[in-house]
Amino acid sequence: MLDMLKKKKVWIPILIILIAAFGYFISRSGSEDGLQVEVELIQTRDIVHKVNASGKIQPEEAVQITSTITGWITQITVVEGDTVKPGQHLISIDEKQIRPRYNNALSQVKSSEANLRKVQSQMERTESLFSQNLISKQELEQIEASYQIALSQSEQANANLLSAEDELSKTRLTAPKYGIVTSITKEEGEMAVGGMFNPGVLMTVADLDRMEVEVDVNENDVVNIEIGDTSEIEIDAYPDTTFFGVVSEIAHTAQSTNMGVQNQVTNFKVKVRMLSVPDKIRPGMSSTVNIITETLEDVLSIPIQSLTSRPENYADQSNKKINEKKWKRKDEDEGRSFKKIEPIDVVFILEEKFEEEKAPPDKKFAIVRPIDVGVSSENHYSVKSGVGIGEMIVTGGYRVLSKELFHGALVSVSDNSSSGDE
Repeated sequence: MLDMLKKKKVWIPILIILIAAFGYFISRSGSEDGLQVEVELIQTRDIVHKVNASGKIQPEEAVQITSTITGWITQITVVEGDTVKPGQHLISIDEKQIRPRYNNALSQVKSSEANLRKVQSQMERTESLFSQNLISKQELEQIEASYQIALSQSEQANANLLSAEDELSKTRLTAPKYGIVTSITKEEGEMAVGGMFNPGVLMTVADLDRMEVEVDVNENDVVNIEIGDTSEIEIDAYPDTTFFGVVSEIAHTAQSTNMGVQNQVTNFKVKVRMLSVPDKIRPGMSSTVNIITETLEDVLSIPIQSLTSRPENYADQSNKKINEKKWKRKDEDEGRSFKKIEPIDVVFILEEKFEEEKAPPDKKFAIVRPIDVGVSSENHYSVKSGVGIGEMIVTGGYRVLSKELFHGALVSVSDNSSSGDE
């Protein structure tokens, strides 16, 4: 009795292992012969290649109003949103320290001009007396020298007056061009910090009838963009609405982020001028731009998801059990060499026959095809070579196409397959 129990204990694990192995092989054979794929008919279509980038809306021209002098702001004549014209008064700065210098310069001009007239009269009388030989030439030369001095003093006084007038005019800031006041950074009574270098911005005036989108384009995409390329513009504040524009400027200098690290990003600034500006648009709104860089009409194409990769010479070296092979790295110390396998772009085409074997009525063979693709749109690649119009190409599912499907696999077509029409 004890021996029978021991035998049962030995046979039960063995039986479990055999059942599991049998189930595994059944599932393997079932998965090989029962792969289900989604397909689409290859056809021609228009391929539009777009470069996608995000950025902010800004005016084409925005003028920052600054002061070259430092003083207290005594008056601001506009508010944000006001429309201004060229020469319109915007801001007044306290002129108490500048006005006396101007008045002094004006007084010197009047004094120097009066002295010039006096000396000029003396010189005219002296010339008349000299012509009558009533005075010596020395006296004439002295009065002529006095006239030149008075003339120089008058010119110097006028120059000082012009300088004082210019300084006084800087206390009154005016609009340089037509536009809308988009921001005011100071209030009446605050200090306007002036200077030739880094002056404080007091106000911004921009023409909101002419707007553009400034976006960051990756270095890999910017080489495909040219001035004048048509662009589709989507503004977050205007959902389900597409605006149009053209590329107006491409930066020649890159802007890099995360410098010196592995995820360093190099972008170029690209400006897209909007052809029509919607109402109530505001600078700084978020926007997405699709720049159309190339359009191919009526070309052979395949869905993007149908493209996958396999090792080079995959079809020549494969058989129906190719999915059981693995890419193995072998240790050279054990006397075995390792050869790097370069992947190539391929697609799978469904056919009725494979190596003289005909598929059952409800199934087809998946045949691998190396393919050369070109420009891509959002959903399709243009095809240079590898497939023909009307062939049935495998488009999914993703796991089946990328890992499970192999050259010569017997598959069935899913009900979710499309005809390829858009």
